[in-house]
Amino acid sequence: MFRSIILGFLIVLCILGGIVGYRAYEFLSVPPQSPGQTKIIFIESGQSFDAMAAMLVAEGVLRDADGFKLLAKVTEKSSRIKAGEFEVSTGWTPLRLLDYLTTAKGVQHKLAAPEGRTMRQIAKLAEEAGLCSSQAFLKAASDPELLKKYNVPAENAEGFLFPNTYLFTRKRGDDGTYVVEAMLKEFWKQAEAIWPTDKPSGKALLAFVTLASIVEKETGVDAERPRVAGVFANRVARGMLLQTDPTIIYGLGDKFTGNLTRAHLDDASNPYNTYARPGLPPGPICSPGLKSMQAVAVPEVHEFYYFVATGDGEHKFSKTLDEHINAVNKYQRRKNKEKKE
Repeated sequence: MFRSIILGFLIVLCILGGIVGYRAYEFLSVPPQSPGQTKIIFIESGQSFDAMAAMLVAEGVLRDADGFKLLAKVTEKSSRIKAGEFEVSTGWTPLRLLDYLTTAKGVQHKLAAPEGRTMRQIAKLAEEAGLCSSQAFLKAASDPELLKKYNVPAENAEGFLFPNTYLFTRKRGDDGTYVVEAMLKEFWKQAEAIWPTDKPSGKALLAFVTLASIVEKETGVDAERPRVAGVFANRVARGMLLQTDPTIIYGLGDKFTGNLTRAHLDDASNPYNTYARPGLPPGPICSPGLKSMQAVAVPEVHEFYYFVATGDGEHKFSKTLDEHINAVNKYQRRKNKEKKE
């Protein structure tokens, strides 16, 4: 009798063991779907493993949250899940899913922000990259706390959004803070090349970035940047008006149609009109690159006070107004001739 009970008990254990083994085999080797389909999932920073596992089940990329938690515990990967956006498949086994979530960088979104772009243009690029809306970007770029954190002495981050190519793991929701913050961090990282020790702040920093932004817009030739910066330094030293078209265009904003008129040059109500107002404009007019910033830090020493575009991407620099007028007439005639041809 006792032997029969023991035998029965062993048979039950074998059956239960077989069931458990089969379920374990099924869990580990059979994916939720076959063939699978791609899913985009978000794992939030600070999200608990239990909440994450439940989310994976809800998204259909996992069938058993408890089994997944046990698998992560056995493999000692419970604390190695990364936050971010991930592209996964319902055709993956739990082990493959766990390996991916603990090793992958996540989906990377590229934001290419070239030199000379305004804050609004960069906001549009961020939206096109799928990182956040333009409105969310601009809101973050005007956040007083964020500006204070990165020592931006202005009401917004215009000029301090360093131009570069960035790779981002997109955040859930519509928040541009992480994008703006990365660009502000890059500004100060690049600034080490200019100010390795004492860095300017307040009005001095704003004036520096403002002038660098003007240099950025005035020439696309790196070799010319120190000379252009020297022209503006000479004009400021003599109390002359800067008389630079890009500042007026920035001040016009959406009103600018592509044609700068005499009325625009005479309009003193435009705070960025450097033909009518002395000194620098209220703030930067774009994001300057490192070359423009270096040019303003160490401008070329010379006696030039004027320059005009030659039509081939470069400029003719002049010491006197008469020389400048002659240069303008020369290159304007060439321009008109090319239009007729």
